[in-house]
Amino acid sequence: MPMTPLTAWGRLVRPLHEVVRPPFLDVAASVVTVPGAPLLARGLGRSYGDVCLNANGRLLVTDRLDRLQWLDLQAGRVRAEAGLSLDRLLRTIVPRGWFVPVTPGTKFVTLGGAVANDVHGKNHETAGSFGAHVDKIGLLRSTGESLTLSRDENADLFAATIGGLGLTGFIQWVEMRLAPIAAARLHTESLPIRDVDEFFRIAADSRDWPFTVAWVDCLARGRDLGRGLFMRGRWAETGGLDVHKPPRLGFAPELPGFVLNGVTMRAFNALYRRRPYAVGACTQHYDPFFYPLDALSNWNRLYGKRGFYQHQSVIPLPVARATMVRLLETTAAEGQGSFLAVLKLLGESRSGGVLSFPMPGATLALDFPDKGEATRRLLLRLAAIATAAGGRIYPAKDAVMTPEMFRSGYPDWRKVAASRDPAFGSDFWRRVTGDAR
Repeated sequence: MPMTPLTAWGRLVRPLHEVVRPPFLDVAASVVTVPGAPLLARGLGRSYGDVCLNANGRLLVTDRLDRLQWLDLQAGRVRAEAGLSLDRLLRTIVPRGWFVPVTPGTKFVTLGGAVANDVHGKNHETAGSFGAHVDKIGLLRSTGESLTLSRDENADLFAATIGGLGLTGFIQWVEMRLAPIAAARLHTESLPIRDVDEFFRIAADSRDWPFTVAWVDCLARGRDLGRGLFMRGRWAETGGLDVHKPPRLGFAPELPGFVLNGVTMRAFNALYRRRPYAVGACTQHYDPFFYPLDALSNWNRLYGKRGFYQHQSVIPLPVARATMVRLLETTAAEGQGSFLAVLKLLGESRSGGVLSFPMPGATLALDFPDKGEATRRLLLRLAAIATAAGGRIYPAKDAVMTPEMFRSGYPDWRKVAASRDPAFGSDFWRRVTGDAR
């Protein structure tokens, strides 16, 4: 089979892969059980770094494995093939008064990808991560063994698969609970933040708002460090159950690298902070609240041909304020700031996933256009600050984490190593563990 170049959402590298897109689960099974080069399942490729890459190996792309197996509208439960996207699932369940209990910042992810990365959303403090709402997983091992995983059946393998980066075998289907909604709209408020301290004060006063997140101007310095906007929301009781529409703004252009510099980023941040209706209360559809970036297809192209990195770390609460200040000061001093700087609190992890990223603390996400070695050095400095504070880096967003940082942030990683299907591997796993497969 010819080798195909394929990249991740960050578009940093385009390694060659042997790509297979099976239309049915039984065809996928024939791929999984045939010996060959290291194998990795991949959904829609929205991971930023290299957890969805398997250079010179096989990629089993699951986007055609997207069928609903059953839907219980009375109990709010669904079982579907792992290639079903949140986009398609929401189109089915929203008009019937249901929503996914946890969603990341894009609806263009598959159920299998959401499980493998144990994604989290704006309601982690109240709802935990995605895996907390998954009851069963259908897993096929390369030996041909087909297993049902749950908290009661094959429990250790279930815990290794939640957040297990797709390394324990091929996730065939996912069974999960849904969340009831009375309308497809949320009551929202947007409040100005003067600095990092005010973020923590407003967050503490927002406990009765299930969805919270803040945008931060990461190029601000001095007394303005941490200024931005704090956004919070709760489901409305009225307003209809209309589903989201396709992306509104079409296909993003690929910008020249010189466009993204400190001057243009400062201008964008100032305009974003001061735009009309940036502050205040309103009722809005779920789509712009949960998925603002989905309005522009392939927005990752805005970072240019060289792509972009993302740093996302979570810092334990006792040292979160001081560490966030250090992370933002380091970023501002380098002048390589981000249009997309997101700050929020995370609560107790409830999924039981061994490699699950969330833990009680504050998480900061920053995007950086790839400007070569200077950007990598900055990413490593940020990762070192977070790790030294007892934090960890999010594998789904990472492209620079060292093995020492990985072991520090995920001390139980050997449990996943022991449960890993020997036929499965990824560029990320080889990078942070030294495992050749």
